[in-house]
Amino acid sequence: MAFTNIIDTLVVTPTTTHGEKPEKFTGLDFKQWQQKILFYLTTLNLAKVLHEDAPTLKEGKTDKQTVAAVEAWKHSYFLCKNYILNGLDNTMYKVYSQVKTTKEMWEYLEKKCKTEDAGMKKFIIGRFLDYKMVDSKTVTSQVQMLQIILHELYAEKMELSESFQVAAIVEKLPPSWKDFKNYLKHKRK
Repeated sequence: MAFTNIIDTLVVTPTTTHGEKPEKFTGLDFKQWQQKILFYLTTLNLAKVLHEDAPTLKEGKTDKQTVAAVEAWKHSYFLCKNYILNGLDNTMYKVYSQVKTTKEMWEYLEKKCKTEDAGMKKFIIGRFLDYKMVDSKTVTSQVQMLQIILHELYAEKMELSESFQVAAIVEKLPPSWKDFKNYLKHKRK
């Protein structure tokens, strides 16, 4: 009975249906892809392979239960590694398929992509700071664009106070709104 329970917890039968497989990771939006692939691996009961060490057979301890646990872990390891690799685009697959362990591969992906995410934060900040409204487009559409940039900042855990956001939007109003901009500035004081 215990033998069957160990196998059931470590190996997922292929007939079980799980969440939709995430799209291939192309190098953009790592956090989003990482969350999706982790959820997918969790539904398959494979995510633990990323953080746990493989069970080992100790000398003299080769009972069926221990051997089955080791074999089940190896199978889960194989599946986990290949689900991750198959979740990468072809260029990234070629690079990361050479990494020896699943744990190392996951850590390399995190390190590389989190470094790139830091660069992305700077890019988003730059877009926000440089954004200026123009007279040739509607203010509404330009405010919507600013809101998208603000949501990107929020998604990167960079929050701005509401009063700062309002002041920034007022400052970014197009030149033809100069009088209204001045009115808003003086009204707040």
